Amino acid sequence: MENKPQIILHATSSLNYTLFDAKWVPCSARFVVLGNHARGTGAMQVYELSKGSIKLLKDVEKRTPFKCGTFGASSLQQRYLATGDFEGKMMIWNLENTEKPVYSVKAHTQIINAIDGVGGLGVGEGAPEIVTGSRDGSVSVWDPRQKDKPVASMAPIEGQEGRDCWAVAFGDTYNAEERSVVAGYDNGDIKMFDLKKMALRWETNVKNGVCGLEFDRKDIMMNKLVATTLESKFHVYDLRTQHPEKGFASVTEKAHKSTVWCCRHLPQNRDVFMTCGGNGSVNLWKYSYPVKRSEKDSDGVEMGVAGSVMQLQNATFSSQPIGSFDWSPDKAGLAVCTSFDQTLRVLIVTKLNKI
Repeated sequence: MENKPQIILHATSSLNYTLFDAKWVPCSARFVVLGNHARGTGAMQVYELSKGSIKLLKDVEKRTPFKCGTFGASSLQQRYLATGDFEGKMMIWNLENTEKPVYSVKAHTQIINAIDGVGGLGVGEGAPEIVTGSRDGSVSVWDPRQKDKPVASMAPIEGQEGRDCWAVAFGDTYNAEERSVVAGYDNGDIKMFDLKKMALRWETNVKNGVCGLEFDRKDIMMNKLVATTLESKFHVYDLRTQHPEKGFASVTEKAHKSTVWCCRHLPQNRDVFMTCGGNGSVNLWKYSYPVKRSEKDSDGVEMGVAGSVMQLQNATFSSQPIGSFDWSPDKAGLAVCTSFDQTLRVLIVTKLNKI
């Protein structure tokens, strides 16, 4: 028991708006929080962790509420934040001067639920790109160096009603050519698109709305993917071996006794991840690989073998869902999370180096 990691509430701040997302500003003790004021405007605040307390550095209000944000496509020098808003706009902000976005595009006809970036921060290879997923059913990939038009778009077939896209994530960016994006939808569909071939690589259905998706690392050959769902389950897929009929092997776990809102892998150890629950709890997990990651089926075709997950620790901080979570990329175990009780929390997870 003594060597178990502990999840400690380090600092907390009650805010006067609905919080949807929080992201650490790379190479700093600062983080940005995005949300929705009761009057229907967008909140963007920058905080600093200073001597154990949370200090507000910048308070920005915009016309439209913000739903999600990412630094993933920005350089470490610029550290620009890309955001998705309630009107379907994707904008990129210089946090030093937030009067006007440095880039703005009407990306979707409805709210942008999810956003992810790649090709920046010295992580992964290839062009800086941002993926957005929307209630309008489409998933679009943007290169901020090109105005107005997406470089790729995965939209519903004409005449068919699109499913609400709740989650998107980049992965497989281990060289300048390869790149995949995965999207999760309200009906439980998960679709993986190969952006190099501009083709659907794999799809499955997990029977429940997909709230969160994350590759364990963006900048390596695909290794693992975690999908979290509406009905207290998450699935870990081993992406090393794709069977032509069965797809990827996976292990499924129940958690939180409620919606599993998101999953975030520890930057310093890709086999450790945190899930966030609708019951206000966070759960820390460790994935263990099987003895053999693949085996041959009865026809001699290679198929993957799923590993196992073990819960290392859990803690409950709120009576409301924890909707976003972000590990500090720079300090192992430091994290920020937001919940629908309008509270911002900074957490410290101890003993991660002993796992």
